[in-house]
Amino acid sequence: MTEEFHRIRRLPPYVFAEVNAAKKAARARGEDIIDLGMGNPDSRPPEHVIQKLIETTSAPRVHGYSVSRGIAGLRKALANYYQRRFNVTLDPEHETIVTLGSKEGLANLASAITSPGDTILVPNPSYPIHQFGFIIAGAAIRSIPAKPDEHMLEALHRAVKHSIPKPTALIVNFPSNPTAYLADLDFYRELVQFAKKESIWILSDLAYAEIYFGEKIPPSILEIPGAKDIAVEFTSMSKTYSMAGWRIGFAAGNRKLIAALTRIKSYLDYGAFTPVQVAATAALNNPQDYVEKIRTLYKERRDTIIKGLHSAGWNVPSPEASMFAWAPIPEQFKSMGSVDFSKLLLKEAQVAVAPGLGFGEYGDDHVRIGLVENTQRLRQACRSIKHFMQAYSK
Repeated sequence: MTEEFHRIRRLPPYVFAEVNAAKKAARARGEDIIDLGMGNPDSRPPEHVIQKLIETTSAPRVHGYSVSRGIAGLRKALANYYQRRFNVTLDPEHETIVTLGSKEGLANLASAITSPGDTILVPNPSYPIHQFGFIIAGAAIRSIPAKPDEHMLEALHRAVKHSIPKPTALIVNFPSNPTAYLADLDFYRELVQFAKKESIWILSDLAYAEIYFGEKIPPSILEIPGAKDIAVEFTSMSKTYSMAGWRIGFAAGNRKLIAALTRIKSYLDYGAFTPVQVAATAALNNPQDYVEKIRTLYKERRDTIIKGLHSAGWNVPSPEASMFAWAPIPEQFKSMGSVDFSKLLLKEAQVAVAPGLGFGEYGDDHVRIGLVENTQRLRQACRSIKHFMQAYSK
């Protein structure tokens, strides 16, 4: 029956479902599966944030409807974060909004600003909602290279020249999920200049802003003078504070885009549970020792798994940011594609990864490995992968 629904017809079968089904079956057989497939933080949020949640839920007035665009204190806390982290001044009233995670915000803004048949520019590979949020809204997607360099900029100019209708919006995501690519301010400067010249909106996904491992600190596109004229940026509490299940995210930037998202959300939800918003405010306003701690944790895990995979004969680049390694499929398995290779890895090594095809057709020669297990389990995963690869090489 679903074939009768227009928007459902435009959504392909969920690529990750095959690996998830195989993972479920393996666990039902009693196998110990090390799951590195989903970017689901395994750490506990800051203790003071949990205590603030508990404390706030005891108040009698917080259990009713909240505010769709977020409580004023949380929007002010986001503006303060942007000021101290990026030296960007935001008006909490008109340039910020609280979302139910960045994913919801992206999808609802896509719905708010898209007309059927619009052309949207999306990196390939990229996080699925970046393209499917607009596909659900009726847009056509034009893929561009995912790496923030001259090739992406050249592709953008070609897209404007050859797309009918002319593109109306561009998605960027740095640090990137799944590729872990990082952009710098010089790149953003060219991007903003291009978008202003061509009257194209920019939607920037900055969910991994605080998960970085070296001297390159991820910037915000809003740091570029004039960026707020055409750009909005999405951030999230999910990874920075290990609050993925709490579903708190934000959009900040261009007033017209924030107003559009505010209006459409007013019809769709009453905002996140008020105690969750109060606790999120405490996370942003209090000392940020936890953020440094979580950054150190992911760096240790990154170093562990990259070293272990290299020892296994799998040459995986070391990511500079994010909580993922973007791993090229080993040469001897490359012809299988990412879905079959992921299923083989699950069967033979009891390690689950995310097939790159789930992030776009140009990701099919990679798999995404999440840094979501402790170092002991990551070493165990690397040993299993090493045995698997040695067995197949023979």
